[in-house]
Amino acid sequence: MPTAHHPRLLAAAALALAAALATAGCSTGKSSTGGAGDAIAPVDGRISLTYLQKQGDQEYFVGEAAGAKAKAAELGIDLKVVNLGSDANRTVSEVQAAIAQKSNGLIIVVPDPAVGPQIVQAARDAKTALLTSDDQICATGPDPAACAKDDLVPRIGFSGQQMGGEVGKRAAEEFRKTAWNPADTRTISAWKQDVTVCGDRVKAAKEAFDAQVSGVPHLDVATDNTPTGAQDKIAATLTANPTVKHWVVWGCNDENTQGGVTALANAGFKAEDVIGVGLGAYLACKNWSTDKPSGMKAALFINGRDVGALAVQTMYDRLKNGKDFPAEAFAPTKLVDAATWKTAGVSCA
Repeated sequence: MPTAHHPRLLAAAALALAAALATAGCSTGKSSTGGAGDAIAPVDGRISLTYLQKQGDQEYFVGEAAGAKAKAAELGIDLKVVNLGSDANRTVSEVQAAIAQKSNGLIIVVPDPAVGPQIVQAARDAKTALLTSDDQICATGPDPAACAKDDLVPRIGFSGQQMGGEVGKRAAEEFRKTAWNPADTRTISAWKQDVTVCGDRVKAAKEAFDAQVSGVPHLDVATDNTPTGAQDKIAATLTANPTVKHWVVWGCNDENTQGGVTALANAGFKAEDVIGVGLGAYLACKNWSTDKPSGMKAALFINGRDVGALAVQTMYDRLKNGKDFPAEAFAPTKLVDAATWKTAGVSCA
């Protein structure tokens, strides 16, 4: 799924984070009950929610916002959607603004998980329900991968392991259609390596691929989760491995795979020497909009509308009916390719 966390916190924000970490570390509220412990009261009247998204103009997140708005209208919820872009500092200020505007609940996709403790503490202090979608945040530290399970904020999205497994399995199937020699083939796993869900996806992809194909070495490429960032990093990887004849590419999201497919095409590799399996399908589908052969062989379709709707429904159930948040809840996925993406309902802007 798309997830790109760009700028690092500025010095001032880092100082604020340090203070928040100390406060969060002493808190006894459990994130599993919504960020404010058991103090969240049911809402008798009309519910007001704020959905804060990174990269709100990206196709996946546009769909997520649309799904959230549709579900909010169905349930009679007042919903405000905020585009955080890639600004970690803005995340904290927008959370504070939403709380000041008396939002009953916050749903957030963070540009940078390092702001997690600040967000959780702000929600706890205001007794405001907190739910994440897509990416995880931790109540007690900046790195969700190092977080105790009980300190992870409840999340709506997709299973990283399941998604990565499907990608790796399809890549293996595509490999078995070829006569490639594993010795002169490489896989590339491209992702932003401080994003927990990304690590889950690529790890599962490798394991699923290796379960069906043996002898193909893996290369890890650190990117910023954008198409151009992935393209630049993967281009450098190609230069460093001039004897490799065939490439298999996957990553945290469609951006990484698209960047890899583009880098390979620019380096002179033909479509028949490339297996790209995207994750999202919103960029992969553009390769299939013409009759030109492409190294993008398939993609896992993840529908942002489903996640947005499920997040709003989950928040409604908590605030109106007192139903505890699940630790995680997942929307469905589907593999698509050049022959199936249109009928699957992929939006290809």
